Amino acid sequence: MSQSFVEAPKFKLAFFHPKFWLTWLGILILYAISWLPYRLQTYIGKGLGKLLKLFAKKRVLIAKRNLALCFPDYTPAARQKILDANLDNAGMAILEASMGWWWPTWRIEKMSEFEGYEHIDAILAKGKGVLAYAIHNMNLEFAVRVAGLRNPSVAFYRRHNNPLMEYMQYHGRNRSNKYMIHKRDVRGLIQALNEGEVCFYLPDQDYGRTKCEFAPFFAVEKAATTTGSLLFAKEANCETVFLAPIKTASGYKIKVVPGLENFPSGDDKEDVARMNKMVESLVLEAPEQYLWMHKRFKTRPNKSDPSLYD
Repeated sequence: MSQSFVEAPKFKLAFFHPKFWLTWLGILILYAISWLPYRLQTYIGKGLGKLLKLFAKKRVLIAKRNLALCFPDYTPAARQKILDANLDNAGMAILEASMGWWWPTWRIEKMSEFEGYEHIDAILAKGKGVLAYAIHNMNLEFAVRVAGLRNPSVAFYRRHNNPLMEYMQYHGRNRSNKYMIHKRDVRGLIQALNEGEVCFYLPDQDYGRTKCEFAPFFAVEKAATTTGSLLFAKEANCETVFLAPIKTASGYKIKVVPGLENFPSGDDKEDVARMNKMVESLVLEAPEQYLWMHKRFKTRPNKSDPSLYD
């Protein structure tokens, strides 16, 4: 096992200090809701989405702007329909996190299915690691728990600023997975892949100007796209797949599709462009479930270029 894994946080008596009481209240409410029938939880999720519209207006505007940038040919009404459904899914994502953390295995299995997982099994049979490029749908927290039931995985991890939430988040995510690696620990993830692990990586976020190429993403011609995803594929004994967590009419589906051929090819700009195309195709399967609230186009090709979000 990698020696750079994140150590599991321990429960502390200090968590009972009054400064954590509001956190405890939120945790207890979410825990109680997690035991309600799923259909009822979906209604609560939609209600939370309406609250987000009122109290997270900046995020809603970011999502609206991203949809306008990515789908300029859609009518305003069509984009608004996606946005409205996106807010419903954003509210549900809060509950999906608690489902992933606290649902028993039998309930997870009842609500989930896999499509294309044979692509991961085939790579593991070769004795290689699996680098799974996951798109950032908002049910990803729940999906990681689901995927771990089929094959416990390894992923990058960012600590929560609240120590109590850090305790809950870590142990919730780790219920069906192996261990987690610090988000900047490149060597740790490469080692995990060399050890034949299934590792998750999100290639569709704006990680800044360092180690990136500007490539098309939907209608945005120059979107900052990390080349870190190529580094792992180059350096580790692994093969790649793409993974999309999709909420369906009956529950949740983990869809796995084969990685790109001749990848990485040595042409980083072309490779990230091909990767973005694959991400686009998966996003379009359920665009209302994607994390449009992230400033995907924050980094501009030139530092002097005006922001796309002003």
